[in-house]
This record gives sequence, C-alpha cells and structure tokens, in this order.
Amino acid sequence: MLMRTRSLAECALFFAVSFWLSLLLAASVAKAQQVAVEEFTLPNGMQFLLVPRSDQPNVVSAGWVAKVGSVDERPGITGISHFFEHMMFKGTSTIGTRDPAQDAKYRAEQKTIRDEINRLVWTGQYQRFNRGEIADPWDPANDTQELRLLRGKLDALIRSQQGRGEGGADAATIVKDEFDQVYTKAGGSGMNAFTSHDLTCYFITVPSNKLELWAWMESDRLHDSVFREFYSERDVVHEERRLRTDSTPTGRFQEQFDAMFWASCGYAWPVIGWPSDLNSYTFDQAQEYWNTYYRPGNLVGIVVGDFDPAKAKATITKYFSRLDPGTRKPQPVVTLEVEQLAEQRMNASGDFPPSIEIRYHTVPAGHVDSYPLDMLAEVLNDRTGRLYAGLVEGRGIASSARTSSDTRKHAGLFAFEAETRGDAAPGLLEKAWYEELKKLQQQEVPERELRKVKNRVAAGNYRRLENNMSLLIQLAFADALLDWREINDGPKKYEAVTGSDIQRVAKKYFAPTNRSVAVFQREQP
Repeated sequence: MLMRTRSLAECALFFAVSFWLSLLLAASVAKAQQVAVEEFTLPNGMQFLLVPRSDQPNVVSAGWVAKVGSVDERPGITGISHFFEHMMFKGTSTIGTRDPAQDAKYRAEQKTIRDEINRLVWTGQYQRFNRGEIADPWDPANDTQELRLLRGKLDALIRSQQGRGEGGADAATIVKDEFDQVYTKAGGSGMNAFTSHDLTCYFITVPSNKLELWAWMESDRLHDSVFREFYSERDVVHEERRLRTDSTPTGRFQEQFDAMFWASCGYAWPVIGWPSDLNSYTFDQAQEYWNTYYRPGNLVGIVVGDFDPAKAKATITKYFSRLDPGTRKPQPVVTLEVEQLAEQRMNASGDFPPSIEIRYHTVPAGHVDSYPLDMLAEVLNDRTGRLYAGLVEGRGIASSARTSSDTRKHAGLFAFEAETRGDAAPGLLEKAWYEELKKLQQQEVPERELRKVKNRVAAGNYRRLENNMSLLIQLAFADALLDWREINDGPKKYEAVTGSDIQRVAKKYFAPTNRSVAVFQREQP
C-alpha cells in the first residue's frame, strides 16, 4: 500500500483548516445548546421545569429540589439537611405504616423520652466532660443510671414500632421501605437523593404512564412526612459517617482542612454534620427546619423525558397544589467568608500515600471570574493538560495530578491535588505546582491550546445533557445556585473566555497569602 507524504505547505494548510473547523464546531455546539424548558409556578409558590423529549421513549426522569444545604445550617444542627434526605424516604401517614394512629403514638412517646435524654446529656454529661471525668458525653458507656433507664425505654419503643419487641410482628406499625416498593412495582428505578452544600435533590425514573403516581407520591411526602424513625435513623447516619469519613485514611483530615480553610462561612462544617450535632438536634428543631426550607416557595420540581406537557402540567397542578405555602421564609446566608491574610498549613501523617492539596479562595458561581477560573482548571487537567505533561510524564514525580474550580453559591475555591510517585516528596509537587502557576501568570495560554480545551469543555457540556437523569441533575444545580437558564447561557460564557482572562485570574487569586496547604505524609513505623 502506497502512502503519499504531505509537503510542509500542505501540512500547514491542513492544520489551519482543522483548527478553524474545530473552532466553528465548538462555537456551534455552544450556540446550539438550548434546552427547551417550560417553566410554570403554582399559586402556592412551587416552581416546575418541564423538558419534554423523546430520546428515551416511554420513560420520564422526575424529581424535586429543596434549595437548602449544609451552608444554611448552624452549629448545633449541622448535618440536619442530610438527615432530612434520610427522613424523606420514611413515609407518611399513608405510606410506610399499617397503623397510622399507633405509629403516631409510638413517635410521641419516643419524643418525650428523647427530649429528656437530651436534657440530661446537655447538662450533667457535658459538665462531666468539661471536668475531664468522661471522654464522650454521648457514649452510652458513660451513662448515669437515669440515662441508662431512659435509653432502655426508648430502645424498647423503637423495637416495638419495628416489630422486634415483646409484641413481635403484631405490634409493628412500620412497613419497611414501602416508598421504594410502591415505585419498584410500578416500574420505577434509580430512586435516590443527595445533599450538597447548597441543595438537596430527590429523583427517580418512572414509565411515562406512571407520572401521576410520581406526582401523588412526591406531593404526599411533601404534604405529610411524619419523620418516622427520627431517633433510630441517627445510627444509620453515624454508620454512614463512619464509613465515609472515620474509616477512610484521610477523611477526618479533610474535615479538619475544610474547617481550617473556611474561617467564617457555613462551608466550614461537613455536609454529614459533626457527631455531637447528629446526636443533639430535636424533633422540634427538625419541624422548624422543615417548615422553613421544605415549603413550596423553596422547592423546584423537574420533569424530563417522554411526556405530554399539557397533561403533565394538569397532573402536577392537581397534586402539588395541596402543599401549604407556610409562613416561615428562609433567611438569606449573610455571613461572608473573611479575607485570608496569611498562608495556612496542615501537616498530616497516616496510612496513605504521600500527597498534597493546595487551596485558594476564589468566587461564587456566576461571578464574572468563575468562567476563566473553570477554564484555567481545564487547561491544567486531562491527559492532554499541563499537569499530566509536566508532573506525571515530564518530571515523573506525580502518579496523579489535577485541579478543580469549585464555585458554590456563596463562595468558591480552587484546589490543586497531587500524589507522589517513586521517591518524590510532597515538597517537590508543591514546588512544581508553583512553577506551572507562574507560567500561567507570566504568559497567556496560546489560542490553539485554549481552543482544544474549549472543544473538550463544549463537548462535555453537550454530552451531559443527552441523558434524561443527567439533564435533571444539571438543571437542579443550575437553578439552585443561579438560575436554570445558566444551562443554556453557561457554554457561551466559557466560549468567550480568552487567554488574557485566564492570565488575569491566575494573577488575582493565587497569591501566597491566599493559599492553604495540606501535606499528607506516610506515617513511619
């Protein structure tokens, strides 16, 4: 097989044509990204976003967003947003119980006992802890006799409610996981939820002909959630925290790093909450939180998939209109992050590979500088990015290296993370990062390099909208942090970023006084 070799002139022409074609392609993708959303709001204040499309026939992804996350909490109730994520699957007076009246009685008796347990712990046990008599005021091993008796009564009530007590299954009022069972029998799949710093989202995929079931089920739990298993579910959350944080090599160090990095705003505590708060918050506090953040004016419903918009709108109006708008309005988050004036460092040692993380305070989502900061991260990332070429392949000192631009609703951060390779120490990675950063500060990113990055970003943004559930999640974040229209407007803003924009933000936000450094060293035997 004969192959023809191109001349230098032909090669130059070929690359020039390829470059301009890629430019036009990415620009057209960014311009074409227009998600057609039908928006309407019920009289009670609940907003809905409808996106009919037939890419995936006969199925609908549906969910709703509560515009509340850990940033809206305060010391004493940290983790309560995530705890609600658990509570919302426990059912209502209709779903999740075979005897609503007896179930309500169980819950009332449990509340009375738990309130007394809290009172005794907050007074006597906390005083004993402060005097150094006990190591943990919440550890049952340190209980007084009075506390021990109360815990026994509470446990007996919980066991009876679940059908594990003296009365056996006949005394049970709970139908375990009935919410999931109803959906599964109707062909639903992927029912789940997540809580972040800024929002809580609940979602599922159902057959198109079961959209009315979704509307009834979701409006029922928003109208009549009873916080069943409010006290026993804390053990589940504690176990989740143990698995995700306490049992991972760097989990608790990362919590400490977060608390050090965020000096004043609500991003300082973990989404799952501090252990003492998980034990402490009361049913009354939960009810107040519910009446503030889970009312229609703070909720957004999202439906994406194969459905008739007119019928869906009528169904949604029929069921969700019953929600009480409430009287408590969410208070704005007013505590801004204070300016960092000096470098902060954390040195950690444990059973993990040597690595480093360097953070800088930046800007919230939607800020004019958030787009070049995101693009700066993309210039550095991926196998074609500068970090892989410079630290992984070039110097051979990192097994992995990446950056992230995390722009949240009220503040933002930019982070560099890398793990050592061979005999390299974290200090070498830190030095290499500053060298790469200096290049960005001193020279604009060449247009050809930036073009490739923009192409990748545009293609990634477009791909994330192809799947119904993925589009639902994107809309949830866009609307909770800014406005759902950002899903259409964002790509154009990234396309407009220039090399000089990236150079400007690299100079503006990456000062030594604005950085926090976490060094992770393997503990020596």
